[in-house]
Amino acid sequence: MAELKKTPLYDMHVKYGGNVVDFGGWALSVHFPTGIINEHKTTRERAGLFDVSHMGEFRVKGKDPLGFIQKCVVNDIGKGVIGQCIYSPLCYPSGGAVDDLITYRLGEKEWLIVVNAANMEKDWAWMSDVLKGFPGTTMVNESYDTAELALQGPRAEEILQKLTQTDLKSIGYYHCRDNVTVAGSKTLVSRTGYTGEDGFEVFSAPQDAIALWEAMMTAGKPLGLIPIGLGARDTLRFEACMPLYGQELDAERTPLEAGLGRFVSFDKGDYIGREALWAQKEKGLQRKLVGIEMVGRGIPRHGYPVLDAEGKKEIGYVTTGSYCPSLERNLGCAYVPTAMAQVGQKLSVGIRGKAVEAVVVKKPFYKRVRPTKA
Repeated sequence: MAELKKTPLYDMHVKYGGNVVDFGGWALSVHFPTGIINEHKTTRERAGLFDVSHMGEFRVKGKDPLGFIQKCVVNDIGKGVIGQCIYSPLCYPSGGAVDDLITYRLGEKEWLIVVNAANMEKDWAWMSDVLKGFPGTTMVNESYDTAELALQGPRAEEILQKLTQTDLKSIGYYHCRDNVTVAGSKTLVSRTGYTGEDGFEVFSAPQDAIALWEAMMTAGKPLGLIPIGLGARDTLRFEACMPLYGQELDAERTPLEAGLGRFVSFDKGDYIGREALWAQKEKGLQRKLVGIEMVGRGIPRHGYPVLDAEGKKEIGYVTTGSYCPSLERNLGCAYVPTAMAQVGQKLSVGIRGKAVEAVVVKKPFYKRVRPTKA
């Protein structure tokens, strides 16, 4: 068996007692000693620290980086100012998703693109092929030269502010700031998040990652900060109904079907997938991603069949499902025919050969309460 890739923070997984598993070829902790549910609740109530150094980072600059990225992605990144982050699916000509990613505008003609770890090589090959049509524009894969820590939760700003002179309140949601000194290290700090909570991502050189982790843990200990593994990362993003590539999004499902229509622009000119997405929009969606709640006992796991209310006919499938620690409910996301996508629609889920009653519910399941301005 091939040896697992290790992030620059691997020694921290060992030191803090992480249960290290093979995650797409990376050695990462599924949980730490306190367990997934405690990690989940701590992130919601206080703060959690995540190693996300396995993510991919591509730096784009040169003659026409904007034109190149606009050709690749379906959202309009041209509306972004320097220091802004924009989420977008990346699509095939069919409209199905290659991946979903976030673009960081760092300068007039410079962007950083952050992609999912499992899709890094596929995305690189796909975008490199598009790049051939943009002479003078360059794309550099900085994935193995970049460490990334995510500090998430209602106490995240308070913790990180102890370690930097930069006023973190000046970095708005889905914005970033380059050349921020954190605990003595030069970093890029962004405020996006994949948990449904407020929080920051700190990108650094690999050699600075351990010192940054330890500085955050020390600063955060009095405020309840703990390390968080892959298990709670998934339940947190799922409660907030943030898509996971390979489950809610894939080559067979379009952003429109996944409920991501607000990230699809039809006004910015031509791009890969536009024609197929426009045709789908004009024709009307045949299926949609919905939220479901179990009425009967059981958890709707990924891949389970969704049946009609009588449990006789298979009509769709579950993309993600879990017990949700913040809500104490068994919930799922599922693709179903559009005619059966209304909130309140009765369905059932096939669990171990039995049809278990379920109902379509509103998404997202969890929304953080934002502090009111004085």
